[in-house]
Amino acid sequence: MKRFENQTVIVTGGARGMGASHTRGFVAEGANVVIANRVEDEGRTLANELGDQAIFSQLDVTSDRDWAATVAAAEDAFGPVSVLVNNAGILHLGLIAETEPADWSRVIDINLTGTYLGIRAVVSSMRKAGGGAIVNYLLNRRNEWRLWTRRVRGQQMGRAGADQDGCAGARARQHPRQLHPPWCYPHDDGGRAGRRGDDRGVSKGIGDSTHRRA
Repeated sequence: MKRFENQTVIVTGGARGMGASHTRGFVAEGANVVIANRVEDEGRTLANELGDQAIFSQLDVTSDRDWAATVAAAEDAFGPVSVLVNNAGILHLGLIAETEPADWSRVIDINLTGTYLGIRAVVSSMRKAGGGAIVNYLLNRRNEWRLWTRRVRGQQMGRAGADQDGCAGARARQHPRQLHPPWCYPHDDGGRAGRRGDDRGVSKGIGDSTHRRA
């Protein structure tokens, strides 16, 4: 049996680059994946390529309505959501004196508010699934993507969310991993599955954290 057999996964920004790599990795591990992306053509093309294990849902991560529609599409097609990968994000480079407040707001809205809205949107669905995992990406000072995962079990939605959701005392773990998408090191996988040159990066990382808890 594969690691994510018949589990429902949402990957934001899942139609291209690192997001597409994650999408393929989860499908290879048996998951049913919702490719949540703003760009429809690329999303539908990838979903068609992957067959019955993937669907496309158009998602603006800053829109509550889009999040609700994406979670509903996931449940209708595959069942309650077990994994959310908040992969969508943007980077704006420039001198502060030359940066407009609108630039700042756009980065915050997509990278932070979008992540919050996604977590908020999947809470009830993950409770139906009996638990799951939430994966959030962020950039460090060297502009390298860092991966943080939270295991979600039953109604345990992490310490910050636990008190608000009436689940005080919930336990959660964070697992920092530095991951590189395959196109960063096309000639050097070095046998390091889940780090370089391997589509299984995120799915392997979540699976490893599960085995460590067992």
